Amino acid sequence: MKEYKYKINGNLYKVAIGDIEGNIAHVEVNGTHYKVEMEEAPKPKPTVIKPVVRQASTTPAAPTTQVAKPAVASSGKSGVKSPLPGVILDIKVNVGDTVKKGQVVVILEAMKMENNINADRDGKITAINVNKGDSVLEGTDLVIIE
Repeated sequence: MKEYKYKINGNLYKVAIGDIEGNIAHVEVNGTHYKVEMEEAPKPKPTVIKPVVRQASTTPAAPTTQVAKPAVASSGKSGVKSPLPGVILDIKVNVGDTVKKGQVVVILEAMKMENNINADRDGKITAINVNKGDSVLEGTDLVIIE
């Protein structure tokens, strides 16, 4: 049992908090017993962490990189990547939107700070790979710009 002393508007109150069962707390204030119903905390939504799958390669890294770069350049698509791990707070664009370089596309919470993630080039949003509340790793493609 925890006991507290409060002074409210010049009046002294001795408060003892007893058992808490679910959202009902047994409280005693200046010798009078009360059952106090507390607001239930909202249940946290489960967050889905999308695994990063890396394909094992038996060839040297340089040829793989040379093959990948022309494919990205020829398709005209690029992903706006997460600069650090965090949680998606807001998505400021929709598929089909036209964006300018530097325009905010996603807000990412990382290290208890909100970070604006900007478009790295002009183009059209062709895909959004994340949802609000998702946990992402550094380097994850958040949106695809064509």
